[in-house]
Amino acid sequence: MNGVAFAFAAMMAAVSAQPRDPAVTDRVDLVEINHYYDAQGRLVFDQVIFYEWSSKNARFDVVAWRLLKTPAQVPTRDWKRGGYVTSWRDGEVLREVRSIQRRETWTQHDPELIERDYLPRELRRGLSRQLAER
Repeated sequence: MNGVAFAFAAMMAAVSAQPRDPAVTDRVDLVEINHYYDAQGRLVFDQVIFYEWSSKNARFDVVAWRLLKTPAQVPTRDWKRGGYVTSWRDGEVLREVRSIQRRETWTQHDPELIERDYLPRELRRGLSRQLAER
């Protein structure tokens, strides 16, 4: 093995040996990517809304939502584990949300705001605040 190859192999071993930040992981039944436009058709904001199915209410209830600040936050298909996943730095934690289903909408209303009529923010489950006990 030449010196360059050895240095590269040593660097890769060191990188893979470093512990990664564990992610706070949540699971939801549906994730919605919403693009909210004003009356003139201008984009106001993009958001991701997390829902769980309520058999009691026979509908999807909002768990939480976040503004989409970077394209990296857009939920993508997880071909290995199934479903969809999004992850991002959320304050002090690395957050990951997994979903069974995904939809994308373009609206002239804010669906999360309307959902407050069905389930007020203070009654929502919200996303986990800390790592689950292992």
